[in-house]
Amino acid sequence: MVTFTVAGPDAVYPSVDKSMTKLELRRHFITLRQALSAEWVAASSAALCERLAAWPVLHQVHTVLAYLAFRHEPDLKPLFDMLEQVQWVLPRIEGQRLRLHPYDPAHLVRHRFGMLEPAADLPLVDPAAIDLALVPGVSFDRQGVRLGFGGGYYDRFLPTTPAVRVGVCFDCCLIDALPRDPHDQRMDWVATEAQILRIVPEG
Repeated sequence: MVTFTVAGPDAVYPSVDKSMTKLELRRHFITLRQALSAEWVAASSAALCERLAAWPVLHQVHTVLAYLAFRHEPDLKPLFDMLEQVQWVLPRIEGQRLRLHPYDPAHLVRHRFGMLEPAADLPLVDPAAIDLALVPGVSFDRQGVRLGFGGGYYDRFLPTTPAVRVGVCFDCCLIDALPRDPHDQRMDWVATEAQILRIVPEG
């Protein structure tokens, strides 16, 4: 049975040294993730996709921003086939910004950072048209704070869209608290292979 958990003050997640900086935490979780076996990543990604496919929220939206997995991120590609009624959209890096394009597996190119992204000649999608964004992260916490690779792309992009924000990571990368800067964008939900957490709003 799929469960959907509300994150609250009594929730308990893996802990790390509270004195660790963002840079140290980023290195910690990237190292942790790279140590995961390909078999474990595939199995946990499949479990996460099944959980998301059963999530009622994803059956109430039309246009969803996702991503293509990179460096042992959860792989969402099985979800694209599970929910064919969704219009899937992917980001492309252009300068310091993210541009959005429809997902077309026949028109993907490899960015210099190493991940696949849409070809630049595909139609653009307006950020205002995105209903829900599945946002990758190196780590998340139960306040919805995200730790990314440090480029700031999603922190700049997310304020431009009304989309519901869903952080995506493996459960081993979900912790009690991350350091947060004023520009850091919070999630509305966090999804892992084990749970989908509704983030309790601040205040």
